[in-house]
Amino acid sequence: VPAVPVLFKQALENTEMEEGKSVSLRCELTKGDATVVWKKGEATLQASAKYEMKQKGTVAELVIHNAEPEDA
Repeated sequence: VPAVPVLFKQALENTEMEEGKSVSLRCELTKGDATVVWKKGEATLQASAKYEMKQKGTVAELVIHNAEPEDA
């Protein structure tokens, strides 16, 4: 049986952010067991005090704490 590819049901959207606040980016996938990797350009983001990654079922979320203009 061929593997069914994981697709985006809801892709990321541009989000306005306020400097110094937290911003949340969310996407929804067609399969809940997919591994999501968050990147900025070619760099893979790692969980830290600044970046918080969450995944519940088919929804993946990246929270950027203390947002700065460089996070665009």
